[in-house]
Amino acid sequence: MAWVLEQSGCKMKTPYYDLNTYLRSIFGCRVQKISLDAGLTCPNRDGRVGTGGCIYCNTKGSGTGASALGLSISEQLERGKEFLRRRYKAQKFIAYFQSFSNTYGPYEKLRALYDEACAVEDIVGLSIGTRPDCIDEAILTLVQGYTEDYLVWIEYGLQSIHDRTLTLINRGHDAACFRSAVEKTKGRGIKICAHVILGLPFEDRRDMLATAQAVSSMGIDGIKIHLLYVVKGTPMERLYRERRYTCLEQEEYVELVCDFLELLPPEMVIQRLTGDPHPDELSAPEWSLRKSETLSLIKNTMVGRGSWQGKRFGQNPFA
Repeated sequence: MAWVLEQSGCKMKTPYYDLNTYLRSIFGCRVQKISLDAGLTCPNRDGRVGTGGCIYCNTKGSGTGASALGLSISEQLERGKEFLRRRYKAQKFIAYFQSFSNTYGPYEKLRALYDEACAVEDIVGLSIGTRPDCIDEAILTLVQGYTEDYLVWIEYGLQSIHDRTLTLINRGHDAACFRSAVEKTKGRGIKICAHVILGLPFEDRRDMLATAQAVSSMGIDGIKIHLLYVVKGTPMERLYRERRYTCLEQEEYVELVCDFLELLPPEMVIQRLTGDPHPDELSAPEWSLRKSETLSLIKNTMVGRGSWQGKRFGQNPFA
């Protein structure tokens, strides 16, 4: 099934608007993101908002640990370029500041980090992962300055639209904070990506599709959908070991992702459909390590349904 997205004229190989298709429509070649660890932290760890971080997050903050090894941003990018050229024949690259909160730090330090990334050959974009409570006018103006020459994304962690869930997982901000960050970022030439998690404790299908419905209404450019998997040494693992939390089964997750995609705007870029747990850090579920299989099941399930991203956009999923 190939879907034609009218806004870009791109013929789709999947029933959703994937990141590779989006990037090829802009640059005309294979573009890959390179994950970076800038050695920053998070206000939910250093005491400004809280300590310990979100209940599913370990001390690496979803990062590579490269900063602790003494690798500079440019060194990380050069290593990433070499690997991605071999594996995907990539020609251009996006510097993805992934670990922890990458707008959380002194202004001059952040500018130096972003400048260093942009100075590396064949870098055509910046993608900055952060929290919605870690931006202000000065930071947004700084990031906006790169949009003249680079494709720039800010990736805000939302995880759920439900404040009761955000409190439970120790996010340290509410959904209103996310909405506010989105509004402050709009109109600056910065693309906005939301991160959401499916399978959060005590959320059911209705709760998760309400998050899809909310995100769909905000004029956001892209989304990353993650599976909640259990990482060793986290409070989430304790809930799991005490049998107070049950992981989603693969089939459940696939069906939820398909339902979620149907509610999203057809022009929203799907940057991720599941996570990448490190095998040595994973407690459960085991199937989350089979990423290619899960992605294939999502695609085949949508095709089998005769479905596509945006099929129910603007509709009430509970009617």
